[in-house]
Amino acid sequence: MNNQLPEVRLRAIEPEDLDALYAIENDRTVWNLGVTNVPYSRYVLHDYIANAKNDIYADGQVRLLVEGEGGAVTGIVDLVDFDPRNNKAEVGIVIRSEYRHQGYGTAAMVQLLAYASSVLHLHQVYAVISEGNGVAVSLFERLGFRQASVLADWLYDGKEYSDAVLLQTFL
Repeated sequence: MNNQLPEVRLRAIEPEDLDALYAIENDRTVWNLGVTNVPYSRYVLHDYIANAKNDIYADGQVRLLVEGEGGAVTGIVDLVDFDPRNNKAEVGIVIRSEYRHQGYGTAAMVQLLAYASSVLHLHQVYAVISEGNGVAVSLFERLGFRQASVLADWLYDGKEYSDAVLLQTFL
């Protein structure tokens, strides 16, 4: 892996992160790349922050902020749809637009995969990515993910359907 990656820290979401989380979750430019297509209110996000245990076994997911140099929130990574019986989870990542193409996504994913393996003892993680999102597909492939299948007409942007690729890696 590239030794020139920026320093990042993955950390739990704190109440004072509400504005950053609001900005990330309501960035309409990434809605067509995944499954989110509705805005989140501050109330809903505040409630999530207040009530999430940040325990994958209790919540079925874990969401971590990506903190860059100087404490800037550069993005968010998560493990969702946790399946404890089969030791697997879906991985997601959003890097804020002003921090894209600077290595933050790679650095965050390296740490998340290490956490998933050594702390959570997951056997595999997978990602469902819009086939048109070549940047994300490339990121995951560089990290050792392999394409398992193409999901036809999987994503709908309000006008048309597009295919998604299912990528997975074993830890």
